[in-house]
Amino acid sequence: MDEDRAVPPATKRKRGEGQWALGYREPLNKNEENKKNDDGLNVRRRIVDVYSKAGFDSIDPADLRGRFRWFGLYTQRKPGIDGGKTGMLEDEELDDRYFMMRVRIDGGRLTGPQLRAIADISTEYARGTADITDRQNVQYHWIAIEDVPAIWERLEAVGLSTMEACGDTPRVIIGCPLAGIAADEVLDASPEIREIHDRYIGSREFSNLPRKFKSALSGCAAHCTVHEINDVAFVGVVNDDGEVGYQAFVGGGLSTNPMFAKSLGVFVKPEQAHEVWKGIISVFRDYGYRRLRHRARIKFLVNDWGAARFREVLEKEYLGYALPDGPEPAAPLPRRDHVGVHPQKDGRYYVGFAPRVGRVNGPLLTAVADLAERYGSGRVATTVEQKMVILDVPEENTEPLAAALAEHDLQVRPSTFRRQTMACTGIEYCKLAIVETKQRAMDLIDELEKRLPEFDQPLTINVNGCPNACARIQVADIGLKGQLVVDENGDQVEGFQIHLGGQVGATFGKKVRGLKTTSDGLTDYVERVVRKFDEQRAEGETFAAWVQRADDADLK
Repeated sequence: MDEDRAVPPATKRKRGEGQWALGYREPLNKNEENKKNDDGLNVRRRIVDVYSKAGFDSIDPADLRGRFRWFGLYTQRKPGIDGGKTGMLEDEELDDRYFMMRVRIDGGRLTGPQLRAIADISTEYARGTADITDRQNVQYHWIAIEDVPAIWERLEAVGLSTMEACGDTPRVIIGCPLAGIAADEVLDASPEIREIHDRYIGSREFSNLPRKFKSALSGCAAHCTVHEINDVAFVGVVNDDGEVGYQAFVGGGLSTNPMFAKSLGVFVKPEQAHEVWKGIISVFRDYGYRRLRHRARIKFLVNDWGAARFREVLEKEYLGYALPDGPEPAAPLPRRDHVGVHPQKDGRYYVGFAPRVGRVNGPLLTAVADLAERYGSGRVATTVEQKMVILDVPEENTEPLAAALAEHDLQVRPSTFRRQTMACTGIEYCKLAIVETKQRAMDLIDELEKRLPEFDQPLTINVNGCPNACARIQVADIGLKGQLVVDENGDQVEGFQIHLGGQVGATFGKKVRGLKTTSDGLTDYVERVVRKFDEQRAEGETFAAWVQRADDADLK
């Protein structure tokens, strides 16, 4: 060896983000290791054959706090643990011996037998609990592991499932509840939702993603599926040749790093939707960041790459062809829901009604099924605003149905506060929560209706129990993020940080320095800021627009 020759330093491989496509296949955290050790879909057999028979104590921790999610199961929060301990205790200290179970309802559409099955399971196995989520699912609590196989049998007998309702999987595909019947829709997306579901949900091809993957497909004129905050969304458009199809959006999401989805600028024919969806989720699977779990959502990849590069990789590496350029969708309506009595394109009507913040129960859902059969065709739908719709109602039945729903406190013509307030699960059941949400939001609605009975402007109030934004706090007019605050006596109590003036697809809510409230002071604060808006607003001015020009003093 020539000792005078310089020895080059060893080449150090650049630290990767855990992207499979770039060769980083070794698990880089506990979650990735668990998924590599065993596919989450395999846990079903252990639940049926072992855990449901041997009981809660027999469950492997890697299944309990990991793979169970592949079948819609999370341990719920042990009662009596206050919010100050949420981030301090280990999982096993927070875990109750019961489960939250999520039933996926792709497209939000339910037949009469399906709704009855959901209602019966609530009554028999879930202590009557049932919440309509903001992704059109139904969520139970108090589920015992011993009862899970029987619940699955009941659901699957009517064509429903909990498979991939949670976990690092393609979760429920949301869609317009009026698909195929709305008089003003661009197109009916329900065939594409069914095709994607039937082809890919439960497929091991996509059962190990970097993180959750949320999809939306809709031709709704109101844009009720809030495409701007989904991982992938297909939105109905009409191109210059008069053809109906979809514009594709990727990379939306909220949580602690909110980002709006970016348009790919393409035109997707309806028959292409399933393969374009497959291409997009494949890009995420292969290029998604697996090293750090808090950066593992597709929005971080899209934010780093940009829409143009994402489209290029999609077309060249996954589709094998270029998509034509396409138009952007029309603007959404001021209220992106389907509450009230409205005509269908077949001459019948749909009747949308508002449970309070999605909280229902088994007997109530049975009553809804009865009313849907008595006054309509039996078909019912859930919405992404935690509401419900009864379809196919003859005109002469609309008012009798509205009156019958009102007897169950299900309002067809609700106040703004009932119509546009949503809340996450909160500390009652959620292990991540810091404050109570559902009852607090219901009490807020009741009190605001008494104090501001004439207020009728669009106004969204979203109540969240922690920073993770399950209730979309950053895109609400008034977004409430649960946290512990100090009251006037210097005591630490439940409260909220306040975000103001958020709009889906436009802007995230404004945070005014020091603007917080205790839970007990919440109603007084909301009343005060709503009155200020009502006094100062110009004709046609939205709350979000007013927030941008208002003095900070008027927002406190």
